[in-house]
Amino acid sequence: MSSPTRERAISGVYNDGYIAELYESYLQDPSSVEESWRQFFRLAERLGGAAAPAGAMGSVSDPHLLRTVAAASALVEAIREYGHFAVQLDPLGSPPPGAPELAPEFYGITEADLTRVPAAALGLDGKTAADAIERLRTIYSSCLAIETDHLGEAEERAWFRDAMETGEAKRKLTPGEKKAVLRRLTEVDGLERYLGRAFVGYKRFSIEGTDALVPMLDVAIEGAAAAGAREVAICMAHRGRINVLVHTLGKPYATIFEEFEGKHTATNAESETGDVKYHLGFSGTRTTAAGQEVVLTLVPNPSHLEVVNPVLLGVARARQRVEGQLGVRDESAVVPICIHGDAAFPGEGVVAETLNLSRLRGYRTGGTLHIIVNNQVGFTTDPIDARSTHYASDLAKGFEIPIIHVNADDPEAYIAAMRLGIAYRQRFAKDFLIDLVGYRRHGHNEGDEPAFTQPELYAKVRQHPSPRIVAGERFVREAVLTQEDVAALDAEISARLEQIHGELRKGADAPDHEAEKPPQPNSPEPVQTAVKRDHLVALNERLASWPESFHVHPRLGKQLERRRAAAEDPAGIDWGHAEALAFGSLLTDGVSVRLSGQDAERGTFSHRHAVLHDVENGQAFAPLAHLPKAAGAFEIYNSPLSETAVLGFEYGYSTAAADTLTLWEAQFGDFVNVAQPIIDQFIIADRAKWGQDSGVVLLLPHGYEGQGPEHSSARLERFLQSCAEDNMRVAYPSTPAQYFHILRRQAHMRPRRPLVLMQPKSLLRMPEAASGLDALATGTFQPVLDDPRASGDREKVRRLAFCTGKVYYDLTGGVAERNGNTKVPVAIIRIEELYPWPHSDVGQLIDRYPGVEEVVWVQEEPKNMGAWTYIAPWLRAATGTVLSVTYVGRPERASPAEGYNAVHGVEQKRIVDAVLDSPLRSSLKRRTPVSKS
Repeated sequence: MSSPTRERAISGVYNDGYIAELYESYLQDPSSVEESWRQFFRLAERLGGAAAPAGAMGSVSDPHLLRTVAAASALVEAIREYGHFAVQLDPLGSPPPGAPELAPEFYGITEADLTRVPAAALGLDGKTAADAIERLRTIYSSCLAIETDHLGEAEERAWFRDAMETGEAKRKLTPGEKKAVLRRLTEVDGLERYLGRAFVGYKRFSIEGTDALVPMLDVAIEGAAAAGAREVAICMAHRGRINVLVHTLGKPYATIFEEFEGKHTATNAESETGDVKYHLGFSGTRTTAAGQEVVLTLVPNPSHLEVVNPVLLGVARARQRVEGQLGVRDESAVVPICIHGDAAFPGEGVVAETLNLSRLRGYRTGGTLHIIVNNQVGFTTDPIDARSTHYASDLAKGFEIPIIHVNADDPEAYIAAMRLGIAYRQRFAKDFLIDLVGYRRHGHNEGDEPAFTQPELYAKVRQHPSPRIVAGERFVREAVLTQEDVAALDAEISARLEQIHGELRKGADAPDHEAEKPPQPNSPEPVQTAVKRDHLVALNERLASWPESFHVHPRLGKQLERRRAAAEDPAGIDWGHAEALAFGSLLTDGVSVRLSGQDAERGTFSHRHAVLHDVENGQAFAPLAHLPKAAGAFEIYNSPLSETAVLGFEYGYSTAAADTLTLWEAQFGDFVNVAQPIIDQFIIADRAKWGQDSGVVLLLPHGYEGQGPEHSSARLERFLQSCAEDNMRVAYPSTPAQYFHILRRQAHMRPRRPLVLMQPKSLLRMPEAASGLDALATGTFQPVLDDPRASGDREKVRRLAFCTGKVYYDLTGGVAERNGNTKVPVAIIRIEELYPWPHSDVGQLIDRYPGVEEVVWVQEEPKNMGAWTYIAPWLRAATGTVLSVTYVGRPERASPAEGYNAVHGVEQKRIVDAVLDSPLRSSLKRRTPVSKS
């Protein structure tokens, strides 16, 4: 109802004549004036002639009353919009900023004037406007600080107004609920105090000051279950995590005490590094008050705080799938809750990336409940240096997420806020955010001295009673409990903790039983990846078909027709075609396939075309999603322009969907750099830290085609440097058939581990790199490929050139240019899988060349990049003690590739010439065969 024009009129800039003129226009055509004025005139008409503008609405005895009605109406809207600025949010007592718009004087009237206006004139209940406005102040400025005017949907804004003024938000806690909240706060506070006494100086990142988080989660779980949820999945950083693990998820006190004492069951120091206790995940079940059983999951996280957010959403989406119904999800079945820090929420870009996923069709989960645990300080940084906004939550406004700020010492407020959040998610299936404003009792950890950097803040903290004490005193004043009841509850919980820990200590001298060791890394069972030829032919026909009424782009139609004919061509299967057949065969095997990435539906290099678009009406059709008798679901989505959040999402999805081949494709391999936290902190070490398995596949276009330093390298060296303990697989297949087989192997192989695939660009449609259908119908993925030209003449080979990926075709192209007459007999060997290193295969292959005198490793990448530093010791071990291994490639460089195409061409030629034309560096006697062990 409020508008700049209206406010000017109210402030006296416009006189009664102007208002009368507007009313004349309104009478002739209501649509000719702003909606705010239409509402105002309708309200004024309710007052009758006494409130009508002079000359326009009849005789007026008191024109001042008209301006008072307009001013009161604007004040009502200001209270609804700006009332949050007047809520006492800080438990430590700093006053709210207030807003001038909340005072009647801002509109040229006084409180006394409001008593002369009937409440009905404002469309409100009550006798006078003064009564109605005072009630609104109580609703919007005394408990819940709500921000919803940024919501784009009028229906949602109206829903919140109803909820605040007549509905859920007005419901008070019953005496029984207050007692339950106090018990929970006492348990939370009791655990923190006990840990502080029993384990002095140990880091625990305590929850103290924002203890309300735990009873809020109780309300969320009960509400989610009542709305149909079978699971609540949670992510959070380390602060308060131990308390959430115990009191929300049900991790036993005894287990927590054991971890503080350094006992970790089922741990093998040689193969499982584990993680600190405040990073660990957990899963348990809870039976709600209504008797519903809910699975509760806390996702493990690294210290990079918010980076776990998209991982949680991927987990939630995977678990929302309805068993037995392909492609069907129930968003009410799994409720994700993201718990944030007040400094991290506006500070880390992954938060914005994750919020952007919330309503995208490929990533939505039906609404995430967000809670900012607001300590009013980030480590040692004050809010004024941590963000450029008033509230820590302001980022969420850009994504039209409703926000409620609450005081962490006010149980009525934070319980009401959580109930609103659950109700909003159930009604609109969208995100909701609660800013829980509290404080941090200690420093960043329990060993810090926070007064070094925030002396004034921590002087207040030291004087302020804990949330348990505040709530207890409040409930005593309200006669819900007596002071004796409060003290008895505290003593009961303290005694319980002492008893549990005491019993644990008594058993410390008992003979230790041998802890069960976790499964050791082992060689995976062989996987059958070949697919019968007739099945591939049938799949191929379906993949090149679409409904008769569907109008495919003419050029694309010709490409797809060529795929139909390619089944009979000995070298007719290109990269995208092999991928489609791999996906199709997996779907008929019962394996679901999910692929996302920037422009993934078409493919950055226009090689995939998994989704077709009707040129006449734009409708989409995905042949892989319409295969007859498919027992798996096919999903493919163009992702937003995000790497960190999207890869995090797909990683999370892969951990929860063991029956799905989950793939993420980078637009160019270089762009994986932006997702490095997901790689470093989840993909590489998840099994070692958390015992968690993932089969996510990273498709990273890689290769030097003269496109500059940002479109060449997927940083193969970084992945190889991180390989250990069978933590992942890294491969660089050089043919469509190899790609076909490794995708199928990945889908069926157990144990599941991530797969990093260097993908080609120039090879996607290169005839020399193509495969025949028979190569897909027979065999399996080969970690090492011998030189097919040397099969009958190996004794003459004097130089073995090992390489991986695209450079193989540069070398064979050089051989072709020389008509096979290289200056030294060379065999070119491809390492298709770099990790795990195929030691036995390489050793056996070298033994096939008895006359070899020199081994070289060839790569396009600079010497300090690519595979060389990783491959060198392995290759030297495979060649034995006689042969040397030398490097051929670019010298060490700071930049991954040349920015000038001409220079790139010179370098590529130099590398090829060095392999094919350089004389042998030494004349070596025959070596002894390499051990194949």
